[in-house]
Amino acid sequence: MVVPYLKNATQDQIARLCHRRLGIGADGLMLLEKSDTLDFKMIYYNSDGNESTMCGNGGRAISHLAHFLRVFKHEASFEAIDGIHQVIIDSSGIVSLEMKEVHEIEEFDGGFILDTGSPHYVIKSKNVIAEDVFNRGRSIRNNTKFREEGVNVNFIQSQDDGLHVRTYERGVEAETLSCGTGVTAAAIVANHYLGEYIGKQNIPIVTSGGKLSVRFENSGTIYKNIWLTGPAKKVYEGLIEL
Repeated sequence: MVVPYLKNATQDQIARLCHRRLGIGADGLMLLEKSDTLDFKMIYYNSDGNESTMCGNGGRAISHLAHFLRVFKHEASFEAIDGIHQVIIDSSGIVSLEMKEVHEIEEFDGGFILDTGSPHYVIKSKNVIAEDVFNRGRSIRNNTKFREEGVNVNFIQSQDDGLHVRTYERGVEAETLSCGTGVTAAAIVANHYLGEYIGKQNIPIVTSGGKLSVRFENSGTIYKNIWLTGPAKKVYEGLIEL
């Protein structure tokens, strides 16, 4: 959910807006704000009302709204909690977002930990479609290593139509249909550590919410020029009183 104006909202108010039965319903809320030096600024809150780290698909969604509001034409730079991002929107409405570089990946308990703007744990699944994302993801997220700060848990499997990814998201504390920073982390892990998509610089991603792609350049464990690409569209607009 992207909001162009919301002043001095409390954590409880944001959580109520995101509530799927008592509010509008969303996995998170993004504020589109003015920037003194760039085209705009993005502030992101999880559905529990707490300000959170970077949201990749949220960055694409807020860019789509800024483009719709004529904040920019085709290319822009905006500020987020993890730094400055470049975004490009083509004539068909496909949004490409530059993600932060990845310089460090840690192996842990059969999976891999990395930060793509938000902290992620990536682990291979034998059958990602049948995976118990909620219970297994919640168990990993609450592991003593992650319990204090939390982590997003991504289950991945390579199939003919691309890398399938399902994500348990902290703050939402449930599965989300698609996570931009999560699929970015998944693509990097699949490329380098799992021996899949070797040499490929543009990895197709399949999520429950739709299809994306992640491209990058890498040298050893250093990943740069990372771009998350996929469609974005406005679903509705309206007014609500807090």
